[in-house]
Amino acid sequence: MSQEQPKRPQDPIKYGDVLPVSGDLAQKPVTPEDAAMMQSAESRILGHTQPGGVASVMQSAATRNEQAGIVGHRDVTDVTADRGVSVTETQVPGRRIITESVGGQVVGQFVEPTPVQAGLTGAVRESALTIGEALEATAHTVGDKPVEQSDAAAIQAAEVRATGSNVISPGGLASMAQSAAAYNADCPREEEKIKLGDVLSGATAKLPADKAATRQDAAGVASAERRNNPDATAIPGGVAASVAAAARLNENVTNVM
Repeated sequence: MSQEQPKRPQDPIKYGDVLPVSGDLAQKPVTPEDAAMMQSAESRILGHTQPGGVASVMQSAATRNEQAGIVGHRDVTDVTADRGVSVTETQVPGRRIITESVGGQVVGQFVEPTPVQAGLTGAVRESALTIGEALEATAHTVGDKPVEQSDAAAIQAAEVRATGSNVISPGGLASMAQSAAAYNADCPREEEKIKLGDVLSGATAKLPADKAATRQDAAGVASAERRNNPDATAIPGGVAASVAAAARLNENVTNVM
C-alpha cells in the first residue's frame, strides 16, 4: 500500500521576485497587510487601484503567500512597518508624476496627463515636459538619496542635453553633483551626506538653458547612469527614470495632438 507523499513546502513570493527592490526588503515575503496599505495609498492619490500596478502585484503575491500558509492575514513586513508605503504625486503643468514606494524604495513611477485650463484665446496646447522639470521630479521622488557617482554622471548628461553644450558651468547642476558625489564618497556619516534633493531642487532655474525631454535624451542619461553604477543598473525613480518618464509623456502628447 503506497503512502501519500508529503507536500513540498511552497517557496514564498518575495518582494525581490515581483518588484525592483534591494537589501533586506528583497528577501521578505509579500504580506496581506502590506498589500492593503499600498491599495489604500493608491486609492487616495489615484481614486482607484491601478490595474496591473504595484498594489495589484502586491495583492496577488500576498494572496498566494497566505493561501500557502506562509503568512497570516494580518501579517506585516518589518521593513514596511518601520518605513511604510507611499504613493506621491508631483504636479507640473498639464501632467502629474506618480511615484510609488515600499519601505523607502521607489518601485514604480508613471506620468498622467491632467486637464489644462483654456485661456481667452482658446485651448492651451500642452507644453512638453523639460529635462529641468524631470530633474526637479527626481528631487521629489528620491530627494533623500545621497548623491553618488552614478547620479552625478546622469545629472551631467542631462545638463549637456538640456543646454546643448559640453562645457560644464562652474556652480551649475553637474558641477554641484560632482562635488557632492566626491564629498559623499569620503563622508562616514550617512546623515551628513549631500542628498539629491539638495542638488536638484529648483533645477530648472539652475540650468542656463532647457529643452523638452526626448527618447534620445532619456537613452543618453540612462547610459551615463548605468555606466557609473557598480551594478550597471539605473536607479528606480532616479535621474534616468525621471527623464525617461518625461520623454514617454512627451511622445504620448505629440501622438495625441
